[in-house]
Amino acid sequence: MSQEQPWRAQGGRQPIKYGDVFHVSGDLAQKPVAPEDAAMMQSAEARVLGQTQPGGPAAVMQSAATQNEHSGLVGHRDVNDVTGDLGVTVTETRAPGRRIVTESVAGQVVGKYVEPTQFQMGAAGTIRETAVTIGEALEAAARTVGEKPVEQSDAAAIQAAEVRATGSNVISPGGLAAIAQSAAAYNAGCARDEDKVKLGDVLRDATGRLAADKAATPEDAEGVADAEMRNSPDSGIRTPGGVAASVAAAARLNENVNL
Repeated sequence: MSQEQPWRAQGGRQPIKYGDVFHVSGDLAQKPVAPEDAAMMQSAEARVLGQTQPGGPAAVMQSAATQNEHSGLVGHRDVNDVTGDLGVTVTETRAPGRRIVTESVAGQVVGKYVEPTQFQMGAAGTIRETAVTIGEALEAAARTVGEKPVEQSDAAAIQAAEVRATGSNVISPGGLAAIAQSAAAYNAGCARDEDKVKLGDVLRDATGRLAADKAATPEDAEGVADAEMRNSPDSGIRTPGGVAASVAAAARLNENVNL
């Protein structure tokens, strides 16, 4: 909450907290839902989806914030320090025939759903879906396991993915592979996980950092998986939702796309 108007219990009553309405953890779960938090989520939903979604996170937050305000437990202009610092986000990921919308508060997912999208018309009037690229698959890994510290197996998989996306075996300075290798080397010397560079830090803007990109294929998925498993410290076990898994998922989605 704002320092000027900290939340307060009155007559034994407690405000509705994030942990009461969403499956979240840590400091966020103990924070009361405040009016300005709800306003930020409403604005984010409107920007991406065109309107506030009935029964969606913004609506849930608004209801909780309204009850908290009417009970005198929060002020109309109150905002949590957690959401004020880390914000709220609504993002979308395009996949063949659909888009995946993810809504987060302070980095924790509070809503995720899939919406159908229109198909594109290809040559001779044939229906063509949009293929998922390797870069998009890497960004999906950032969203799924973004808090995982970068290890050598991740760096190797990212390098393999970059090679296949760009068609070049040269590691570009400042490119994804170079950044991932540096992160893995740095993390190897860190004692605490909280001090380590995370996958989300490396892959969040993967498509923009790739010199070129292409639709993911089964061959790409196999090459990335081999690289990840060869460098895995856990006897060749792949990371669930990690780089190799995300590229493999993209390749499966692309199987019926007319590339």
